[in-house]
Amino acid sequence: MDKPSHLSVILDLSPTQWALCAQSTNPPGISLQAFLSQLLAFFNAHIACKDENTLAVFGALPGQSVLLYSSTGEVVAKDTEPTDPNTYRPFKTLDATVMNSLAEHIASFDGVSEEAPIGLVGCLTKALCYINRVTSNSSTPSSEGEGSAASVDPRILVLSVSPDQSSTYIPIMNSIFSAQKLRVTIDVCKIYGAENVFLQQAAHLTGGAYVQVEKPDALLQYMMMSFLPPPALRQLISVPTQDRVDFRAACFCHKRIVEIGFVCSVCLSIFCQPVPVCSTCRTKFPIKTLQRLNASRPLAISASTPGTPARPPAQRNGTATPATPRPG
Repeated sequence: MDKPSHLSVILDLSPTQWALCAQSTNPPGISLQAFLSQLLAFFNAHIACKDENTLAVFGALPGQSVLLYSSTGEVVAKDTEPTDPNTYRPFKTLDATVMNSLAEHIASFDGVSEEAPIGLVGCLTKALCYINRVTSNSSTPSSEGEGSAASVDPRILVLSVSPDQSSTYIPIMNSIFSAQKLRVTIDVCKIYGAENVFLQQAAHLTGGAYVQVEKPDALLQYMMMSFLPPPALRQLISVPTQDRVDFRAACFCHKRIVEIGFVCSVCLSIFCQPVPVCSTCRTKFPIKTLQRLNASRPLAISASTPGTPARPPAQRNGTATPATPRPG
């Protein structure tokens, strides 16, 4: 509790999804401008909690990921506005830097006919690299000679409005495993749209909170009560938890989210249908294994959906015993 807290925030800045969110009536949505005004108040609250607290803001834009703000000075504010004696200088610097960076990058997408997928994976990897550098710099040998101890409590907050991208399953899972190794908590605030399967798993596996916002106009209250306290304080307060976690995975062959998959016995790659050769490790499987999978696949499908008659055996090859995929 005495440690300073580092917060890396990932903003989902998909223009299409924010336009849909602003037009939504059931449930009522929120515009990007209203979202940013509440977000800046949350940033200021985090900085005000402790003098040593640090902040980094990453923007997940279509096809790219950018660093919008860093309290370590990597992004410097443009001092073009006159000094306001009624405004706390660090707050004004933070607000101006974030808003100017957002305006520059969002303006570049005006008139683009086709929107690329957002750079969520790039933001996650950059945030983890940033945290690794911050914690490494803050680890100093103790005076008693007991080695080094990290003096920063790091975490990541993802503010999402976009649906799952099945093609990003593998890099997102790799980011989750890296976060577990670095002991970084990943929190997720789902502002608009259906629940995000991959981000649900990220929050669950790293001990973070996943919150589906039901009233976007009260977004600031959600963030203050759920995401402002650092992980060290969450043992003393009631943070929203997930009643149920969707552990479905995306297959490596077609990038589709599957409930029952075929797992390679060598590299644990997941496939939606049996294949003779693993596309990841190039392992070839015996004919007997392929025949056994061909015979068992209709049974597995019928068992997964009670009351559904089994389909005739398909002439396909396979890799391993069909099983419901579980990350890790």
